[in-house]
Amino acid sequence: MPGSVVTYSELKTMLASHNIQLFDVRNPDEYQAGHIPQAVNVPLDNLEGSLQLSPELFEQRFEVKAPTKADDNIVFHCKSGSRSIRALGIAHQLGFSKARHFKGGYSEWVEQEGKLIK
Repeated sequence: MPGSVVTYSELKTMLASHNIQLFDVRNPDEYQAGHIPQAVNVPLDNLEGSLQLSPELFEQRFEVKAPTKADDNIVFHCKSGSRSIRALGIAHQLGFSKARHFKGGYSEWVEQEGKLIK
């Protein structure tokens, strides 16, 4: 799926402008241990069902606006890219054709952010 990868710098820009719907598909315990700001935890096991919820139910469950199939700012991420590529496949099958994923995942995020702090 070419063009479906978001780089760290693109992710930073999207977060800074608040033009992103970032979904962390890791397990809740991983999310609780640390996550990218603005990321919403939708575990991979629940993703397909969650994306099929009505906008009202999605909003109720996740406390964010439900993504729509026309949105081009949907980004999935996990720890290192393997679960987010699966999430991307699920989203694309459901018609979210512009969805992308942050391939480096939380691991790259922590590494890059750590470099900024030092």
